[in-house]
Amino acid sequence: MGAYIPPGWPAGVHPPGSEDFESTAVGWLLDVVPPDYRLHGVLRRYPVALAALARYHSKACVEGARQGYRTARTELAGVLPPHAIDTVLAAYRKEGARLAATAEAVDLVERALRGEEFTPRMSLPSAAPERQSPEPEGAEPERTEPGRTEPGRAEPGGTGPEAAEQGPARAKAGQKAAAPRAAKAKTAEQKAGGVKAGARRNSAGRGRSDLART
Repeated sequence: MGAYIPPGWPAGVHPPGSEDFESTAVGWLLDVVPPDYRLHGVLRRYPVALAALARYHSKACVEGARQGYRTARTELAGVLPPHAIDTVLAAYRKEGARLAATAEAVDLVERALRGEEFTPRMSLPSAAPERQSPEPEGAEPERTEPGRTEPGRAEPGGTGPEAAEQGPARAKAGQKAAAPRAAKAKTAEQKAGGVKAGARRNSAGRGRSDLART
């Protein structure tokens, strides 16, 4: 199985770990830096040093292209016609993208020269959230145990705004219900008193009759 090549790996450079990886990496890096760097044999003998030099050079090229793009209109206004300035900006955009890709490739080659091994990244599929049903199938409805009040129902004599509002109404209803009972009790007491008074009068009459006979 061949070595894994990460995205952005430069064309012409053999995979890391292969037999010709170092030689092809040195040749490609020398094409990235200015030509005069080929005169320095130390860079060929130590590819990691060449890769570090190429990294700084490529990043400087990217930053220079960005700065030139930002200031092109103000620097070239009055010197170039407007359509020529637009063409220059298009060149900056195209070459800027190429320079950025080269800087990323240099970073990959340097990391491989330092012994880093690349592995493919596994992208896990996003798991859809499970839907929870309001109530399991076949489940019985909840039953209120004796002595417990269902939510939203207030017990008589309870506390809270509803109980406070219902208190006066219950008191009036109680008074209305108690009035007939009090009247009936009073009538019964009056009848009982009348019966007792009649009995006393009858006993007194009988006593007088007995005295009259003797």
